[in-house]
Amino acid sequence: MKGRILIIAGSDPSGGAGIQADIKTVTALGGYAMTAITAVTVQNTTGVTDVHPIPASVIKAQAEACLQDIGADVIKLGMIGSVDVARVIHEVLLTVPDIPVVLDPVLVATSGDTLSGNDVAEYITSQLLPLSAVVTPNLPEAALLSGIEITDDTSRNAAAQFLMEKGAGAVLLKDGHGDSAEIRDALYTADKVEIFANPRRETRHTHGTGCTLASALATGLAQGKRLCDASRLAIDYTQEAIRRAPGYGAGNGPLNHAHTVQ
Repeated sequence: MKGRILIIAGSDPSGGAGIQADIKTVTALGGYAMTAITAVTVQNTTGVTDVHPIPASVIKAQAEACLQDIGADVIKLGMIGSVDVARVIHEVLLTVPDIPVVLDPVLVATSGDTLSGNDVAEYITSQLLPLSAVVTPNLPEAALLSGIEITDDTSRNAAAQFLMEKGAGAVLLKDGHGDSAEIRDALYTADKVEIFANPRRETRHTHGTGCTLASALATGLAQGKRLCDASRLAIDYTQEAIRRAPGYGAGNGPLNHAHTVQ
């Protein structure tokens, strides 16, 4: 077991996304997962019907308990939910400036349900991006964070550059919401853009893909991989998890996170 990852995110009782997907992913890739839960959601593959926020002080205490004892090689941020929660996360991150942060701006669920408001997006852009080694938005999230309507490669590039100008160390822009024959995830760094192309599969089993990819990326970084190699690992792992999905649920089904150990 190599690589300690502290995950600050929401819980999904159906097991396909959120903290549950994060723990499965980190474990399947040989890392050690710790969690600070930001919210208990009521959801399954068909959608989110309720969100119960955890008090901000308790979220902060969870994170501090992990950091002060076991420590972390990478911190992965998922569903934040409110500005109050974003503020305490910001406070925690300021105390550990040497730990890289993977920021997955969970603003809209795969089902289309909104998980955070515009005020959270604004706080992420102004306060959390500057503390992030890499941010992993999908196309709608990148548009919301940047204020740029994404319609083509030019606007994708502009949105990614905006996020880097706001302080993100790098941007892994996910193309799962695109409509081309290929999924073209793009890693933007200060000096280049690297494209990771995969065939777009016709499947409904995409619940928790964003959480899964970001946690896989965090695990790769925690294990000492370079950002481009960790990104490739994360994308390949997620693609295979989609390909080998178990077929559960009536809506957007979960992935097979355990494909590395079967």
